[in-house]
Amino acid sequence: MLHDNYFDYYERLASWKFDEFDIRSESLTDWDLYEILRSLVTRDSQVLDLGTGGGEKVIANYPECAGITATDYSPQMIATANRNLEASGRKDITFRVMDNLKMDVPDEYYDMVVARHTITDARQIHRCLKPGGHLLIRGVDKYDCWELKMIFGGGQGWNDPVPVSITDYENVIRAGFNDVTLVPICERDYFKDREAFKGFLTKVPILEGAPDDALLDEYIARNTVSGFIRLQRWCYGITARK
Repeated sequence: MLHDNYFDYYERLASWKFDEFDIRSESLTDWDLYEILRSLVTRDSQVLDLGTGGGEKVIANYPECAGITATDYSPQMIATANRNLEASGRKDITFRVMDNLKMDVPDEYYDMVVARHTITDARQIHRCLKPGGHLLIRGVDKYDCWELKMIFGGGQGWNDPVPVSITDYENVIRAGFNDVTLVPICERDYFKDREAFKGFLTKVPILEGAPDDALLDEYIARNTVSGFIRLQRWCYGITARK
């Protein structure tokens, strides 16, 4: 997804939540971003979260610590995040608008930087981490929902010459990080019916535009399991240390 498209997408996302689609997920890979995060964060940690969206995952999954700065490119998403923060009662989180490609954060300040499904600049992240600090990335790969994209003849990352997982991995190494590990993540999402599945595809940027009904039915016919519509997901995880 191009940088400018992130803004448009997340401005729209501010008015809805993934919960409305009642997605049931199954992980086929033993790699969990938040388990790794919780194993590394201490009470004294300063954490930077990039691409925080509406803040629900930060509020629900981050342990309490010295401070969490959670940022997003979209003012609408940060407004949503602040409403969620007020309802949560947490005092260690600050939400603010920031462009990941123009990071205005102090040098060597954070113990951990986390980026989930968002564009990043590894050099800027390296700059703001303390020596020995950790970087965690979880992203969507070119081959995410690949069978669906094959049927539709295109979609997010379709024409990328190199999967974004490899690009991110190489950029993290070039930025000077150590102990860099790239893990492919395989998951399956299950939708209860056609309406929920089509609604999901209309909202997210997996395909280009609203899904064609005939092609959608072709995919559903091939991927209905025990009454649920299955969507094969391919993501990636990166861990690194400064």
